[in-house]
Amino acid sequence: MGIIGSIIIGGLAGWFASMFMKSDTGILMNIILGIVGAAVAGFLFGLLGVSFSGILGYLIAGFIGASILIAVGRKVF
Repeated sequence: MGIIGSIIIGGLAGWFASMFMKSDTGILMNIILGIVGAAVAGFLFGLLGVSFSGILGYLIAGFIGASILIAVGRKVF
């Protein structure tokens, strides 16, 4: 997936996660949460032997990872 596709999918995943977790984050933070969340979820699920592929897989991984990051951020702050 290209850079533009990653930004779009990451933004959507971050936005879905911020709505689900009832978090007030802006567009830039949603994109960052989605992209970093996808990387975090990919790593964690990789340890379990689960892999995500395709646009829907990246969206799901980004959503799960962004939700994890939002929850951790709430616990830290």
